[in-house]
Amino acid sequence: MSKSLPYSVKDVNYDNAKFRHRSPLKVLSQSMLTLSTKRNYASCSTGKFLMLILIFGIGCLLLISKGPNDSAPNEKGKVTFVGGLRLGKLLRKPPRLPPRLSPDEGQLRANGSNSDPKWAARQQSVKDAFDYAWSGYRKYAMGYDELMPISQRGVDGLGGLGATVVDALDTAMIMGHDHIVSEAGAWVEAHLLERISQKDQVNLFETTIRVLGGLLSAYHLSGGDNSTMNMTHNGPKPAVYLNVAKDLADRLLSAFSSSPTPVPYSDVILRDSTAHPAPGGMSSTAEVASVQLEFNYLSAVSGDPKYSTEAMKVLAHIKTLPKTEGLVPIYISPQSGEFVGENIRLGSRGDSYYEYLIKVWLQQGGKLNSNFTYLHDMYTEAMKGVRHLLVRKSIPKGLVFVGELPYGSKGEFSPKMDHLVCFLPGTLALGATKGLTKEKALAENLLSFEDLENLKLAEELAKACFEMYEVTATGLAPEIAYFHTEEYSEDGLEGGNKSSMYAKDIIIHQADRHNLLRPETVESLFVLYRLTKDTKYRDQGWQIFEAFEKYTKVKTGGYTSLDDVTEVPPLRRDKMETFFLGETLKYLYLLFGDDSVIPLDKFVFNTEAHPLPIKHT
Repeated sequence: MSKSLPYSVKDVNYDNAKFRHRSPLKVLSQSMLTLSTKRNYASCSTGKFLMLILIFGIGCLLLISKGPNDSAPNEKGKVTFVGGLRLGKLLRKPPRLPPRLSPDEGQLRANGSNSDPKWAARQQSVKDAFDYAWSGYRKYAMGYDELMPISQRGVDGLGGLGATVVDALDTAMIMGHDHIVSEAGAWVEAHLLERISQKDQVNLFETTIRVLGGLLSAYHLSGGDNSTMNMTHNGPKPAVYLNVAKDLADRLLSAFSSSPTPVPYSDVILRDSTAHPAPGGMSSTAEVASVQLEFNYLSAVSGDPKYSTEAMKVLAHIKTLPKTEGLVPIYISPQSGEFVGENIRLGSRGDSYYEYLIKVWLQQGGKLNSNFTYLHDMYTEAMKGVRHLLVRKSIPKGLVFVGELPYGSKGEFSPKMDHLVCFLPGTLALGATKGLTKEKALAENLLSFEDLENLKLAEELAKACFEMYEVTATGLAPEIAYFHTEEYSEDGLEGGNKSSMYAKDIIIHQADRHNLLRPETVESLFVLYRLTKDTKYRDQGWQIFEAFEKYTKVKTGGYTSLDDVTEVPPLRRDKMETFFLGETLKYLYLLFGDDSVIPLDKFVFNTEAHPLPIKHT
């Protein structure tokens, strides 16, 4: 709540009561009560004289104030005249003004709504950007996985399942783009089952989070699962999405059934439902531990427990493995079921393992006395490990960041932070408040000391993530940044924005200067704004969106990734990633919108930003 202002709640209560309607009986009784509490002024000679003057004056007014229609006959429904004066004018009520809100109360009333025209307009700008991105894809690449907007053609880099169509579908539903829902839904109904039955190799993780997750979210948001969240009446019936999802998941299950351990293989041949390990034999820890939200929900809506059973075996197995203060290496072997190597990081191949620990627990009801409590315990231990082993401050300005341990806890610390790590501020905040606002969680005494520490770290890391954008010439973040510390320093590798106060804190290597339109920072800004109501997160999100508009928009349609964010104009790559429509623009739209749309205490987002409902018992 804002600081107290001269216009207080007491004043508001007085003003509101003053214009509240009161019956004539109540007016009379209050007047008599008032008279009885004052001295009897009519008992003195002066009082009597003043009362006589008052009565005489009223009488004169009644006699001399004749109106223009005094002689007109009285009509039905008209107020009669007395001496030319409407009785209605004497008896009329004072004007009723609308109740006034104090500044504090008005600010709280505004929270959760998009009544501010500035943010409504900015949300519309994001919606328009999505339409522009989709229009380019539809024109040049419909049915392909991704658009190459400069070449004006499509490319299949994710197995050929039309990944952009499915990834974008629930975003279109949330935004109310009914024509896009119709186009995407019609394509799914007409083509996706056939594609699934004919395609060769796909990655278990990417296909699960993008395609399976997108189908299941579309199923729920279109009214499936007895949902009250029906956001669209366009496109096919919800059962279409569910049936395609089951067919796809049945084939993906071969990654689990083919492995000799609970750790699934990474690659699946869809057409014959077989699976095999990735080249080198290893699976990524994040990949095998980030399919549970999707398979759990599919079991819930299909009534078949096999999907959840197979997926949850992975997390139950990882629970038994040795860890370093809750932190785990980024590779795991399907053959042995053991971790491989010592490389610990929260960037690529490690990130969503930690994200799904807390989100799967929340999905299953978020109870500390349930069969899923072990997930909360693993998450809590891991975040303690992050704070102890991976968090550092840069110099000279002291940005808080998360680094890596390439050779384990006994090896040298690396001040390298992938943009992918910027999922962590949002996850930390979500894990602390369980989707409630910070204000409500505090009022209900739901935040432990550990939760408050994680919230503080979340806000500090979000600042570092935003500054990765702010230090560059384009205002867009590189794929990877290094942070200047007492042990690590390199000259001549700044981001190009010399006016940034953190220009000397962040180091960007030549090979890391590309931007892939990634969502992780705006994801965390969205979550932190929802939970803290601090408008700086909205402002930062808008600044990032404007940079995307300025430097990545392609005149012929769509948006493109960049090759170097430290130069203006930037060199452009020729790719619009599916997650730009599925995640980046979705999170920006929700950041600028109403809190009631996909509330965080009722939904969890999978790691591709597809919202799935929380199980409430």
